[in-house]
Amino acid sequence: MNLFAEFHDRIAEILQRIVASGRLPKDLDLSRFVVEPPRDPSHGDLASNAAMVYAKEAKAFFFNPRQLAVEVAVALAEDPDVAEAEVAGPGFINIRVRPHVFTRVLQAALDQGPRFGKPAGGGALKVNVEYVSANPTGPMHVGHGRGAVFGDALANLLEFAGNCVTREYYINDAGAQVDVLARSAHLRYREALGQTIGAIPEGLYPGDYLKSVGAALAEKYGDRLAASPESKWLEDVRATAIDAMMGMIQDDLAALNIAHEVFFSERSLTRGPDGDQVAAAIAELRRRGLVYEGRLAPPKGQAIEDWEDREQVLFRSTSFGDDVDRPLLKSDGAYTYFASDIAYHKAKIDRGYAVLIDIWGADHGGYVKRMHAAVDALSDGGVSLDVKLCQLVKLMRRGEPVKMSKRSGDFVTLREVVDEVGVDAVRFIMLFRKNDAPLEFDLAKVIEQSKDNPVFYVQYAHARAKSALRQGLAIIPGLDLSAGALGRADLGLLIDPGEQELIRLIAQFPRVIEAAAHAHEPHRIAFYLHDLASSLHSHWTRGKDRPQLRFLNEEQPDLTVARLALVSALATVLESGLGVLGVGAPDEMR
Repeated sequence: MNLFAEFHDRIAEILQRIVASGRLPKDLDLSRFVVEPPRDPSHGDLASNAAMVYAKEAKAFFFNPRQLAVEVAVALAEDPDVAEAEVAGPGFINIRVRPHVFTRVLQAALDQGPRFGKPAGGGALKVNVEYVSANPTGPMHVGHGRGAVFGDALANLLEFAGNCVTREYYINDAGAQVDVLARSAHLRYREALGQTIGAIPEGLYPGDYLKSVGAALAEKYGDRLAASPESKWLEDVRATAIDAMMGMIQDDLAALNIAHEVFFSERSLTRGPDGDQVAAAIAELRRRGLVYEGRLAPPKGQAIEDWEDREQVLFRSTSFGDDVDRPLLKSDGAYTYFASDIAYHKAKIDRGYAVLIDIWGADHGGYVKRMHAAVDALSDGGVSLDVKLCQLVKLMRRGEPVKMSKRSGDFVTLREVVDEVGVDAVRFIMLFRKNDAPLEFDLAKVIEQSKDNPVFYVQYAHARAKSALRQGLAIIPGLDLSAGALGRADLGLLIDPGEQELIRLIAQFPRVIEAAAHAHEPHRIAFYLHDLASSLHSHWTRGKDRPQLRFLNEEQPDLTVARLALVSALATVLESGLGVLGVGAPDEMR
C-alpha cells in the first residue's frame, strides 16, 4: 500500500474533473506533480505541489495557482479519508488524514510482510546495471568498493521495485594496461624460477599479488618462457594473468556479497565469435549519416585529449548534445576507446535492455556526454542511459590517513578493509552518502557501538524490535505473533504521538522505494532507515522515563499486542530496507 501514490491518484482525478469542465487544457500531463511528506510535520501528513506545477496552465484559463489549490483542497475535504486539507503560501496543499488511514497502512505492512513497499505489479523494465568494471590488473581498492556497493545496492533496489535487472561487469582486457600486466607477471615468473629481478622497473605493477601468478606460470611452463622474445609469450602470459586477476577481483567482490551475472570481455568486441563488432557499430552509425571524415577544431582554452589536426573518422555526437564530434579511429588506424564503448553499448541495446546504467569513477565525468550521444544515436532515443559517478573515498583511522598496503604496492586493498571492519559496515557507510559526494571512511568509527555510527544505529533498532517481540512472548503466554494475529489487534489504541510518528514513517517506505528507484539513488534508503531507527530509539527512550509508553505492559495485554504489531511492522521494514542495501538485519547485537 503506497499512501502517497493513492493520494496522487485522488488529486489527479480532481484535476481531471477540472479539465473536463473546460478550465484546464485537455492534454494536461497529470504525472508531473508530487505528493510527499511535508517538510514540517506540523503542517499535516501529506503535501502536494499540484497547483504550483500547473500554474502556467491555470493562468491561461484566468485563475491563479492558489485558486486552483483551493478548489483541489475543497474537493479533497469531502474525501472520507481526509480530516483536513489546507492551502499554504501561493498554492501548496497540505493534507491531514483520519486515524483509520494509518491503521490501514499498518495492517498492510503486517499483511504484506517482506512484500510491503514493493509496487503492485506492471511496468517492469529490463535494466542493465554495469558496475565495478575495474581494469583486471590487480586487487580492488576502496574506491572500486564504493562503485561496487553502489551498483549492487542499486540493482537490489531496482529489483525490489519490480524490474528485471542484469548485473554486468565489463572486462577491460584489450588495452595497453593488460600488456603491462603481462610484462609484470612475466617478471614475477622469472623470479619464481629463481632469477634475480632487482627493483620493479618503473611502469610495471609492483604489488606482491603477482607473485602467485608468476609461480603459476612457472609451474605451467617451466623455464620455456624465460628466454623467449616477448612476441612469443605475451599472449599466453596475458591470458593467464587476466584470468588470475579476475579470479582475485571476484573473490574480493564475494567478500562484499557481490556477484555479477554477466562478464563481458572488451577483447570479444573484435576477436569474438560475432566478428568485429566495433566495425559493425561504426558501419551502422555511418548508414544513419552519423559518421563522416573531417577535422576537429583546435581546443579553446583547454586541452582536448583526443584532438588531432588531421582528417579523421568522426561521430556526429554534437547532434545529440555533446560539445564536439568524437574520433572513432586513431592515427594508426586502431579504434579509439570511445569506438569500443559504442560497440559495447550497442551490444547491450541489441540484448533488449530498456534502461542502461553505468557506474563510473568520478574521473570519467568528461566522458558522459559522448556516451549519452552514442546511446541516443544507436537506439533512436528509445533506450535510456544513466551514468552515475562515484566520488573518491578517503580512508582514515581516528581522523588520520591510512598508510598504503604492502600487498598492492600503492593503495589499501578493499579486501583488507572488509576483513577489518566487516561487510555490513563497508556497505552501509558506502551508501550513507550520495554517490557523487566525497566520502571519508574512518575504520575506527564504523565499528563503534554508538549512535554516531549509523550502521550500528540502524542494526540496533532492528535488534531492539526483535528483542521486544521475544520479551512479549515471555510475558504473555500463548501470544501469537503471526502477521494475521497481529493484524487483528486493536491498532486504534496506538494514539501516542511517538507511535503515530513511527506509523507515519512506515507509511513512507513504499514512496521512498519508488522515489529512490526512479532516481537511481540507493542512499535514500540508508537515510530513511536512519530516520526510522532514530524515531524508534527516541520513543524507546521516552518509555524509560514514562513506563506507560513502553511496548510491553502486562496489565494491558490488548495495548501490548497492538504495540507489538507496530514493532513487528517496524522490524519488517528495517529488514527489507537493509536487505536492499545488502546489509544484515541482526536479531541481537553482540
